[in-house]
Amino acid sequence: MPVSKKPIANRKRKRHMLPSCRSCSTHTRCLLHEASKQQIWKMFTTGIPLQEKDGIFPRHKAPFITFVLGGPGSGKGTQCAKIVETFGFNHLSAGDLLRKEIASNSEYGSMILDTIKEGKIVPSEVTVKLLRREMELSDNHKFLIDGFPRSEENRRAFEEIMEAEPDVVLFFDCPEEEMVKRVLNRNQGRVDDNIDTIKKRLKVFEALNIPVIDHYAKRGKLHKINAVGSEDEIFEQVRPIFAAYQHEAK
Repeated sequence: MPVSKKPIANRKRKRHMLPSCRSCSTHTRCLLHEASKQQIWKMFTTGIPLQEKDGIFPRHKAPFITFVLGGPGSGKGTQCAKIVETFGFNHLSAGDLLRKEIASNSEYGSMILDTIKEGKIVPSEVTVKLLRREMELSDNHKFLIDGFPRSEENRRAFEEIMEAEPDVVLFFDCPEEEMVKRVLNRNQGRVDDNIDTIKKRLKVFEALNIPVIDHYAKRGKLHKINAVGSEDEIFEQVRPIFAAYQHEAK
């Protein structure tokens, strides 16, 4: 009588199934971990109901929002300090807010840190939510948002979540050679700020930020500032922009 090969086939099939099951288990754990991360992001980015611009600050009048754009070494930080001193704006830095959230050891701060460690970009919605939280808690209605948006995706996220556009966009236009020189002097020639590294950062800035600048130029909101000269000379280009809006508000 011929011997049936079915049991052997079954055994082979079972042996093949074992690694598949282990793989499935690992895949499932990965999916659950990713789903958990996405749920935390969702909780963070949708924790406050969206409102119309006039409703975001129920205790105040509608916010006056200024985006401050410019490459590393363009001098926008220095000019922000002068605008704050002269016109009483609240200066918000997207990078500072992310670092502050990480330092708080909150659940969201841990998520931001993990995302950065994984070499991923923090979702735009998270940065916008941090900005909005600071704006809602402020007694001031005039805001300088420094270093954001960095890209078209950032810009769209801000306008969608805030349901508002900036009132003014400042772009500090500075030649590459000048920015490289300033960054090197500012950091006293640190190893991680050599000429090649700085130039790469400037190329990234140009690729991502120029479309944002072009968009607001078409919207009639862009004010291009020649960022070459002394701090006071540059501020004399900035001053009339805010003086005009201050006059209109009276």
